[in-house]
Amino acid sequence: MKYYLAPLEGITTYIYRRAYHQHFAPMDKYFTPFLVPHTKKGFSTKEKNDVMPEHSPGMNLVPQIMSNQAESFLHTIEKLKVYGYEEVNLNLGCPSKTVVSKGRGSGFLADPDGLDRFLDEIFKKCDVKISIKTRIGKDDPEEFARLLDIYNQYPVEELIIHPRVQKDFYKNQPNLGAFHDAVEESKIPLCYNGDIFTPESYEEMKREFPQVDTFMLGRGILMNPALLDLIRMREKTDVKKTTDIDVTEWKKEETSRKMQSADRYKKEIHAFLEQIKCDYLEVGMGEKNTLFKLKELWAYMGQNAPEAKKALKRIRKSQSMADYDSASREALEDFILF
Repeated sequence: MKYYLAPLEGITTYIYRRAYHQHFAPMDKYFTPFLVPHTKKGFSTKEKNDVMPEHSPGMNLVPQIMSNQAESFLHTIEKLKVYGYEEVNLNLGCPSKTVVSKGRGSGFLADPDGLDRFLDEIFKKCDVKISIKTRIGKDDPEEFARLLDIYNQYPVEELIIHPRVQKDFYKNQPNLGAFHDAVEESKIPLCYNGDIFTPESYEEMKREFPQVDTFMLGRGILMNPALLDLIRMREKTDVKKTTDIDVTEWKKEETSRKMQSADRYKKEIHAFLEQIKCDYLEVGMGEKNTLFKLKELWAYMGQNAPEAKKALKRIRKSQSMADYDSASREALEDFILF
């Protein structure tokens, strides 16, 4: 099985990815938050920091580009090739209204003819691998059949599908029927992305799509940075369970393992957050902006600490790093891993 870390704008920066890679089960691929082409000769300092290979040691990093203009897309690829990149990812999934209003991200899906022309031009002129991250349409799942027909015409390296339409944002349930259609009709290797928040939900997707061997994890990792570790641990123990005769003894071992793992992973999450904090401060982010970044992470992680209401409130209201540190340690005590 292969696992990818989804790009989330402003969150999965090189500092987040580097800390994650050092503390938890490594991903097979990491994707940068989207780069929007511009007329500057080089990248901005922020963009450069995110794509510099030395900022992502030991990682298979794929830059993501958001554009609906072939010339701009190709120009950005040329800038990325300077850093040695041999694969890029086209963002056709971002549901943000500001992005969609410009016909980018999942907004581009509303213009299949324009998308077809765009893909035709970039694949004719590009000499690097191009993967695509897509939703199944802008307004209606019925749009997906046409989009898939378009994708199938090109040598797409990989098709990462988040089976929602743009207007869903992250609400409603993923449209598994549309993904089943992709499994049946796609000529392109597929990756599933969407609502994998626990080892159990991952296993449900594996049972639903046994032909698929690649999964992208996004909000689930933000909510629980140890998610992939737990998925891999679950796979190992499930093998043991199938070979064990004494199920009662296996259950006892499972309970003991979870208790020991919970303590270990809480310490690892604390170290992970500390590294993010220190790295942002070291690059001159400043205490106020670093606090904002940490609060943003806890907005996701707090969903796995429903009993830590007071500590989470203190995190949200903290105005100094000392206040944050105290509240963060308290919230981690009630963090639920399993």
